[in-house]
Amino acid sequence: MDYLKAFVVGGTICVIGQLLMDITKLTPAHILVLFVTSGAILTALGIYEPVVNFGGAGATVPLPGFGYSLAKGVIEAVSKDGIIGAFTGGIQATAGGVAAATVFGYIMAIIFDPKTKK
Repeated sequence: MDYLKAFVVGGTICVIGQLLMDITKLTPAHILVLFVTSGAILTALGIYEPVVNFGGAGATVPLPGFGYSLAKGVIEAVSKDGIIGAFTGGIQATAGGVAAATVFGYIMAIIFDPKTKK
């Protein structure tokens, strides 16, 4: 049942992104920023936490999940370290994922032959 919930939540997020690309003139970069920002804002408002509790990886893996991780890290760091946590919490909470994406992206660039679009 957890897999089905994750599929439904993650699929819904992807459908929203696809509809935004098809219906509006937003570029994928604009949608990326919109999703990350909306994940952070919805987390701050307490709306995204129930979605994460229901959907699990379906809610934390897509782009709003990155905003959720940033906001959650900031909230925890501010309660622990004070105002300085507003500047350090998001970085600490997402450092592992960002580092992994960088390292694996570099490895893939070495293994395969990346080309630019023409």
